[in-house]
Amino acid sequence: MTDRAREIADRVEAFVRSEIIPYERDARFALHGHGPSEEMVAEMRAKARTAGVLSPHILPDGSHLTQQETAIVLQRTGLSPMGPIACNTAAPDEGNMYLLGKVASPAQKARFLDPLVRGEARSAFFMTEPAEAGGAGSDPSMMMTSCRREGDEWIINGRKKFITGANGARVGIIMAKALGMNGAGACLFLVNLPDPAIRTIRVIDTIDSSMPGGHAEVDIIDLRVPADQMLGQAGEGFQYAQVRLSPARLSHCMRWHGVATRAHEIASDYANRRSAFGKPLIDHEGVGFMLAENLIDLKQAELMIDWCAGVLDGGSLGTAESSMAKVAVSDALFRVADRCVQVMGGTGVSGDTIVEQAFREIRAFRIYDGPTEVHKWSLAKKIKREWKATQP
Repeated sequence: MTDRAREIADRVEAFVRSEIIPYERDARFALHGHGPSEEMVAEMRAKARTAGVLSPHILPDGSHLTQQETAIVLQRTGLSPMGPIACNTAAPDEGNMYLLGKVASPAQKARFLDPLVRGEARSAFFMTEPAEAGGAGSDPSMMMTSCRREGDEWIINGRKKFITGANGARVGIIMAKALGMNGAGACLFLVNLPDPAIRTIRVIDTIDSSMPGGHAEVDIIDLRVPADQMLGQAGEGFQYAQVRLSPARLSHCMRWHGVATRAHEIASDYANRRSAFGKPLIDHEGVGFMLAENLIDLKQAELMIDWCAGVLDGGSLGTAESSMAKVAVSDALFRVADRCVQVMGGTGVSGDTIVEQAFREIRAFRIYDGPTEVHKWSLAKKIKREWKATQP
């Protein structure tokens, strides 16, 4: 690990522990229901800006830390569920910034990326569609949202679902299937939000609750987008999405590793302070062993993250490696969160600490950015391809 990453990570951790953890009990968050309010987001980011830890993974010259350096920084932002939001390292913004940095034109970066990096705007990635309508979910090739060229504009129609942060976002990246003159294929478009052609049907009640704006279902009706707001080239949307997906999967692992670490800290403190049957809980083998298993899972997850980050830093898309990391880390961190709840008993299922929230958030993590089973299926296909390639 580099000295610059350690220095940034240490500043981030000090900021999150002193300034952001108190927001976990802020009544504005408890009352809002779908992540912190816009007022809270702006307030926390103002503090991060003052402390010099806003968008800490992006350097002053616009370059990024390496993925291995980013890992230690994002883990520290994750020590509170509010930390990534305050430091501007949260999903979907972090992944969207990465994608725009790789694919957007200079004019698009100035208009859409720069406000995100400055923490002045939030964004949303419009890809997932309603399963009940046969739309795209874990299989983007099922995309039903369509776009067609008309003069100097593209017209987009469709319905999207589970769009994180759509309510309150100012930048949208919309994936649609190209029709007509450009043939079949996916396209990505940059749009300013809100837009009257993009209508929120509902914000869905979900098990997780940390992300601003929640997860929305929206209708896109005759949305007109200037041709110069297409991201990259027509028909290349799936390819561009892959540029985003592997690092985004891994950054999820980084952030939730921080949350699980904090839950373990809280459970360990509880087990050392609470006594039952004549001795501290930590001295009961059933409790002590659970906490020991947490240490093992946290370390294995950390090493898996570092390994996959190294693959990405080497220039690979890391599709298979990020699938392996996402499965291993999400399952390991869920075990950690589950044990923390169990160790703390009734307190663990209450809102008295963030352990209960960590359990809910990490459970959802096993679904988004590809359910565990989809990644395993993809890896099994890779095994079959490689086996076939060895056959005479």
